[in-house]
Amino acid sequence: MTRRILLFARPGRSDLLHTVGLVADRLREADIRPVLMPTDPTITEWTTGQDASAPDPADVSIPDELVGRVDLADPADPSAGCELVCVLGGDGTILRAAEAARAGDIPLLGVNFGHVGFLAEAEQKDLSATVDRIAARDYHVEDRMTLDVSVYSGSERLATSWALNEVTVEKAERERMLELTLEVDGRPISTWGCDGVIVSTPSGSTAYAFSAGGPIVWPDVQAMLLVPISAHALFARPLVVGPQTKVAVELVPANMGRGVMWCDGARPLDLPDGARIEVSHGTRPVRLARFGDEPFADRLVHKFHLPVDGWRGEGRKQAGDAN
Repeated sequence: MTRRILLFARPGRSDLLHTVGLVADRLREADIRPVLMPTDPTITEWTTGQDASAPDPADVSIPDELVGRVDLADPADPSAGCELVCVLGGDGTILRAAEAARAGDIPLLGVNFGHVGFLAEAEQKDLSATVDRIAARDYHVEDRMTLDVSVYSGSERLATSWALNEVTVEKAERERMLELTLEVDGRPISTWGCDGVIVSTPSGSTAYAFSAGGPIVWPDVQAMLLVPISAHALFARPLVVGPQTKVAVELVPANMGRGVMWCDGARPLDLPDGARIEVSHGTRPVRLARFGDEPFADRLVHKFHLPVDGWRGEGRKQAGDAN
């Protein structure tokens, strides 16, 4: 059976076409069929979930530079028959590609062509070795917790979605605050006038939640983070709750401003007055392909350029061993 790898590059990055071509050629040399994730603007809109209908395949074409070097994924089921999604881009692109990987229950491997790239497993400079390891299936798979979210207006369920990093409820107008009530396991915790609130996974603890003052949580911890955004209140500290906790955010009726919900910074949904947003542990994880067992602490230091000069822990360990 022919092996297939789905390639996903950051939409709009025409400079990546040549790199995608090189990756495709290396895969073909290893008897692997490269499949291109369409990057037409209509496809981009669909992959972020803003358009529930898949585009007509007849409207999608392979860029001239890649004709004959890749197959085009089926827009209705892009991961069909693929063993891995290989992403060339930053965390934003990886989050977009996670939709296809999660739907097909296949691993996702990111090569960082962005800035921080916390979700990426490899860097741009290591691309050649990365392709070799993909061809050799030299990786293991790590499940990452996700969030499921449902939005209600009264008893009517308006929408459902999911997130790998975070679900945010935010104000839609810069000049107006939202008034939100946070509920945990059916009990109210607090009501804030604020810019919004973040419900984050451990994977998302290094992203928006971190910028808003939340703690960093190791990815093997099963927990949810609740982080208010610019809350005008005496008690507005981040909270960490258990994985089976049921979290709800309610827009107080006759709210001061309009609200919008985002999932991983995409798939926006305008919220009606009095809307209720319920968030829980996701029923389906995202599977990330990993090459090694690098401690998360090392990744944290590397990605955030943390100062660790002068650390003597290893020296003490060696001295202790000598004694």
